[in-house]
Amino acid sequence: MIDSSIRFSVAPMMDWTDRHCRVFHRLLTRRARLYTEMLTTGAIIHGARRRLLSFDASEHPVALQLGGSNPRDLAEAARIGEDFGYDEINMNVGCPSDRVKGGNFGACLMAEPQLVAECVAAMKQAVRIPVTVKCRIGIDDQDPEVALDTLSRAVIAAGSDALVVHARKAWLNGLSPKENRDIPPLHYDRVYRLKAALPAVPVVINGGITSIAAAKQHLDHVDGAMLGRAAYQEPWRLLSVDPELFGEAAPHATMHDAIEALMPYVERELAAGTRLHSITRHLVGAFHGVPGARAFRRYLAEVCTKPGAGTDSLREALTIVEPRSAAPIAA
Repeated sequence: MIDSSIRFSVAPMMDWTDRHCRVFHRLLTRRARLYTEMLTTGAIIHGARRRLLSFDASEHPVALQLGGSNPRDLAEAARIGEDFGYDEINMNVGCPSDRVKGGNFGACLMAEPQLVAECVAAMKQAVRIPVTVKCRIGIDDQDPEVALDTLSRAVIAAGSDALVVHARKAWLNGLSPKENRDIPPLHYDRVYRLKAALPAVPVVINGGITSIAAAKQHLDHVDGAMLGRAAYQEPWRLLSVDPELFGEAAPHATMHDAIEALMPYVERELAAGTRLHSITRHLVGAFHGVPGARAFRRYLAEVCTKPGAGTDSLREALTIVEPRSAAPIAA
């Protein structure tokens, strides 16, 4: 039986889905699976481990996404992640950035399915929690029918517990990382065919999904849907995840209520030396489409970025927006 906890997730996004973002998102949905930003094995093994990996207990279920291609290093980083309490280890085989390509991890590994399989096998031996792979449907001149099937079967044979598939190719030669998020066409049908060919394998679809309603449509064909930029830039959408996809009430009725519930966390973080802006930068899209949203964003940018700004500043920002207004969350 496929675990229902993969039914909806928020994508790992560099510079966005840090621990403050995830705590905020958890106040909008109890059921979504959350992901860290991609962290390289080198950073975890040799870097400031506690700073990189610590997270709030409220974030569960939360997955650690790893970037790397050395099976031994990935196994060690996965073991460290498990010790920190993560619920899943996810291997990045989809990021198209130049830095990732230069380090021989991310989307370029689509060309090395056997190496990816070896990495998965090493991580599976090292940890007891699920190990998953996030990939593209192919890269550059690869035939997606062959490339995705070859990679998927290799990593499943090695023990991968699920596949998360961004339904676009990545063009490592000719397109920038930003262009790779939009220009290659989406081929959702290719991911549907993968699921049909591997009915016992949990398959999550990602790429270009802009609403909970759209995510729900994909669930007719696959086991899970993952939102990226839409979830981050318009976080109010997450208030409808639990009611629409899990038949449960949202943790908070409105965005005002959710941000009020965030205040104790903000106070703890400020006391620990975190700057308010490190948290409030994730709230910029909270009131998209609501009267006062522009003034709210301006207040966050002009006041909440000042040294010494505290919860009083955030509460003042909330007064700018109509208190019980809500964006059309089913849109």
